Amino acid sequence: MTTLATHVSVFLRERLPLESRASERTCETYALGLRLLFEYIAQDLHVRPSALRLEEINAPRVQAFLEHLETQRHNGPATRNVRLAAIHTFMRFIEYREPSAFEQVQRIRAIPMKRTDTRLVNYLTRDEMQAVLDAPAPSTRDGVRDRAMLYVAYSAGLRVSELVGLRLENLCFSPQLNIHVVGKGRRERALPLWRETATALRAWLALRPSGRSPEVFLNARGAAMTRSGFEYILEKHVQTAALHCPSLLTKRISPHCLRHSCALLILQSTGDIRKVALWLGHASTQTTEMYLRADTTTLLEVMNATPQPSLRKGHFRPPDQLIALLNGRG
Repeated sequence: MTTLATHVSVFLRERLPLESRASERTCETYALGLRLLFEYIAQDLHVRPSALRLEEINAPRVQAFLEHLETQRHNGPATRNVRLAAIHTFMRFIEYREPSAFEQVQRIRAIPMKRTDTRLVNYLTRDEMQAVLDAPAPSTRDGVRDRAMLYVAYSAGLRVSELVGLRLENLCFSPQLNIHVVGKGRRERALPLWRETATALRAWLALRPSGRSPEVFLNARGAAMTRSGFEYILEKHVQTAALHCPSLLTKRISPHCLRHSCALLILQSTGDIRKVALWLGHASTQTTEMYLRADTTTLLEVMNATPQPSLRKGHFRPPDQLIALLNGRG
């Protein structure tokens, strides 16, 4: 095993999961970023990735890799920044393991993040969300499961990783059905479920195969539902719901769109951004403020409460055609 491979192994198997206590999703994201970088440099040098040496990972090659992501892989600035964050973290780790590479590491860590556009969040209206929730057929086991997944994802505002990682031990049935969620940053929260959501979840639990994976939601093989599996389920039911609600076809609907929809519903119902942050598991309300920009109800209240400037009355009179003709001849 080469020196670089040794560093990568310790970084992914010890530094991230054990010392930093990074989540499995974070470890996977960092591993993907490093894999793409090493594959790019190895192809450029015409060697196998396992033959790469640490000194060959320099700032010019990292910058060329980032440009490759945007021009060849058509990644946006946000994805580019995620890959660069993984590289920065790895090189910070290298800085302490290989002091002789200090200058090389500093040049790579000096590569800046790219500014990204701040766009409004994409969310569904109540009618659109209801159409999606009604799409699964409750007459089949998969339909009962899909309906429960959609209701839980939407009403609890879960990230897709939180949804597919939900375990039976995370369910509490007394005094009412609620779920225990471990979110980003290992922040825990307990969420009560709407009566309709609890009914849909209980219907699935009554049909769920026993003695298999501990996760609440299982696929057709009895294994835990995956992120891509839920994405497929959501897309399928959105297409069905669009037959009755055509406006769904104009929107790009992802699992995170359900989380945004839940956040907007809570904000419109309570008018309290702190309650939205608490429900979603945000560490700070600064993250939650993006929903204030998208909520037209809140902005309408601001507009109505603000004194408006007066509009001077007047009437537009077009110029006389004869005089205009004479002016043109002058």
